[in-house]
Amino acid sequence: MGVSVSRAVRERGYPEAVNSDPRDERDASDDEGAAEPRKKKHSFWRELPILIVAALVLSFLLQTFVARVYLIPSESMEPTLHGCSGCTGDRIVVDKLVYRFSEPRPGDVVVFRGPSQSWNDRFVSNRSSNPAIREAENFLANFGLVAPDENDLVKRIIATGGQTVQCRIAEGGVTVDGHRLDEPYLDNPAMRSAAEANPCLGMEFGPIVVPGDAVWVMGDNRTNSGDSRYHQDDEYGGTVPVEDIIGKVRMIILPPGRWGVVSSPDIQGDR
Repeated sequence: MGVSVSRAVRERGYPEAVNSDPRDERDASDDEGAAEPRKKKHSFWRELPILIVAALVLSFLLQTFVARVYLIPSESMEPTLHGCSGCTGDRIVVDKLVYRFSEPRPGDVVVFRGPSQSWNDRFVSNRSSNPAIREAENFLANFGLVAPDENDLVKRIIATGGQTVQCRIAEGGVTVDGHRLDEPYLDNPAMRSAAEANPCLGMEFGPIVVPGDAVWVMGDNRTNSGDSRYHQDDEYGGTVPVEDIIGKVRMIILPPGRWGVVSSPDIQGDR
């Protein structure tokens, strides 16, 4: 009967761990805990390339089909959108989905590709002359990391397909189908002063019947905007085909002090 418990366990063939020291369990637990962070760290670096690829693919899909950020480079939409000389140009969010489910409307501010050489004759490519760098820039543009190499313009839709637009000083300004427009974005000191001398705020034009698949666009800075009025000699008569519209401007996101929604008033009212 003097046989120890440990010896009895060995003689009966049981694992000796039955009588293990509790301190051994704590030591083993500490070892496992120390190994866990190393395992997680190793897993993170292994998954990082997958996360980067996933983020790039998501960015590509969003920029291509949903929305994209654009920089306002000129003052043709002042004061609605800032792009004046010496100021910080606004960065705007353009909704690329809306016109997949609805038609462009008068009053919408839109970004579109220059539809003809008449619109693009002053465009200068922003790409490097180095072929390798140029290809890299084209690749990064797919993810919104570099500006696209195309002449993207921003104006407001004044008339749509089938409507007749014109401006006569004697009639007091722009009319669509014989009705004067309600243009609250022109209600600023600069435009009011200019309208006193010339209600058209520039050249007279029209009457022009807008083709069914196009729109007539003008800048809010009516006295300093190379819009549809100045491209009437091209193959589209100054209008912009709907297929060249990239999307509708929804909001200004930068600079912070300019953050806000870009309105699309019903400029033609009930017709």
